[in-house]
Amino acid sequence: MRARIFTYLVLIVAVVATLVPFVWMLLGSIKTQGELLRRPPTWWPEQPTLDNFGTWFGELDIGRFFLNSLVVAAFTVLGNLLFCSMVGYALAKLEFPGKRALFLLVMVTLMVPGLVTFVPLFVVVSKLGMVSTYPALILPFLAGPLGVFLMRQFIMGIPDALIEAARIDGAGEVRIFARVVLPLCGAPLATLAILTFLGSWNNFLWPLVVAQNEDMYTLPVALSLYSTGQNATNYGVLLAGSVLVITPVLALFVALQRYFIQGIALTGVK
Repeated sequence: MRARIFTYLVLIVAVVATLVPFVWMLLGSIKTQGELLRRPPTWWPEQPTLDNFGTWFGELDIGRFFLNSLVVAAFTVLGNLLFCSMVGYALAKLEFPGKRALFLLVMVTLMVPGLVTFVPLFVVVSKLGMVSTYPALILPFLAGPLGVFLMRQFIMGIPDALIEAARIDGAGEVRIFARVVLPLCGAPLATLAILTFLGSWNNFLWPLVVAQNEDMYTLPVALSLYSTGQNATNYGVLLAGSVLVITPVLALFVALQRYFIQGIALTGVK
């Protein structure tokens, strides 16, 4: 009993420690600059204001940056859902020469830091003339090794009898994939969608380098550039921008959390 109480206390402390920065960010976003600079600091805003958000929607034109992030994240998610599930199905249920070597390559890629391929990837994008375009922001991330591994592990658990029955009925591999496999992959697809959206939405370094035109900036890039120079001490606007950046991610997770937890629980090493 004491051990259980101690465990609950530790978990409560961990949750509070995790939530405190987010609560402070949210409350700070509706404070005036004077309240944010007050010593000692206060939690609750005495004069709540939405002027900080108004700065983003008015003076800083956040709509353009939001649209860029949304387009990039949406196409990246759709690409990963399609291509990762296709490759995962091939590695799980099809037999072809080099299958084991291909899966080994996927696993090795998981252990390679993204910065290792950063320079050659930029050179390729630059040679193709795609700098400061949507394809430059989207194409390098249309399929990832983590997504392939996730989908492969789940699809391996689908009974072979279902696929064989579809083949006996005359269905081709494309139809089997679309009509039999994908409908059974709701949980891992939701998990992959959340992870991919999170990675794409928060991606900072690649858009910073490849989007050399302000019209192509994403939200994290716009927020980071605003936080330099004379604006570095405008804490209210910075906190409001942070709230705007994380809100879509939180909304997506809340909407798909049931499938996310189910996907993590069901996707194990087969």
